[in-house]
Amino acid sequence: MIKEVIVVEGKDDIAKVKSAIECECIATNGFAYGKKFINILKKIDREKGIIIFTDPDYQGEKIRRELKELFPNAKHAFLSQEKALKDGDIGIENANKDDIIEAIKKVRPTLIEKKDRFTVKDMIANNLSNGKNAKKRREKLGNTLGIGYANSKTFLLRLNAFGITQEEFIDALKRIDNDAD
Repeated sequence: MIKEVIVVEGKDDIAKVKSAIECECIATNGFAYGKKFINILKKIDREKGIIIFTDPDYQGEKIRRELKELFPNAKHAFLSQEKALKDGDIGIENANKDDIIEAIKKVRPTLIEKKDRFTVKDMIANNLSNGKNAKKRREKLGNTLGIGYANSKTFLLRLNAFGITQEEFIDALKRIDNDAD
């Protein structure tokens, strides 16, 4: 598994990259990202590092330049337009898996053994999934941990992808529970 989180533009890019490489990805959603997303990315960059892998078109290069200013130590993976082209559409989601693997290998990512600290059981035991107030608890906990709000499945992925420790998790839960009192 790759330690760094790969930053792409959209959900289709995430699906394609994850089908080629065992990794975590996050999408900018084009230019729809804002301060909240940048703060999440800052935390990821500190904890794990990031690899910027945007589309080889005008919009993708513009996003790459903006992120490069904010994250000067980020690694950059590239695909040629030719390798990302399908039916007149340019995007990472159009590339074949071998080209994606080659592009990521060129940035020399850090390889780690995948270890999930958190499971679905943790989510249920702490009322973060399937409960009456689960959505609100995930929102508060996500803000406290600096990983943002997400549905149960994505929240669990973020807990593990962002390298949140059990201690940080328990402390944050105590804080949100104390705030509720």
